[in-house]
Amino acid sequence: MYATEVSRHVKASPAAVYRALVDPDAVAGWRVPDGMTGHVHEFDAREGGRFRVSLGHGDPGREGKSGGATDTYRGHFARLVPGELVVEVIEFETGDEALRGTMTLTTTLTAAEGGTDVVIRHEGVPDAVPRTDNERGTRMALDNLARLVERGR
Repeated sequence: MYATEVSRHVKASPAAVYRALVDPDAVAGWRVPDGMTGHVHEFDAREGGRFRVSLGHGDPGREGKSGGATDTYRGHFARLVPGELVVEVIEFETGDEALRGTMTLTTTLTAAEGGTDVVIRHEGVPDAVPRTDNERGTRMALDNLARLVERGR
């Protein structure tokens, strides 16, 4: 297992960014790497609240972590601090032992000149998930998040 950290400056307030982190419709749109689609099955944005999200691969020939062309993960919100922090505990729905295990996804928001510095840290990522794929997907998601919240300014 490993940890990664990806950051990006977003030209929106910490409050606006936080709202996009805890809104299921927003999550379905921004937390999706290029070439994939998002579907939120369940989403209760409160500490202890559960969520379940699927990411569909645009290439139906590509095998997902959860079977077919889908990566589905579920988890709960461990900590929510409006405008500052979202901590999620997640795991893939998979029959592949190499992809099993609990991961912690911590998103930190810090007010900065002209907006917010957003840092996403993944901890406990299974070694079967290539580090470069995890980092590239997170960068794509942060770019989507920036486009979403910067439009709302």
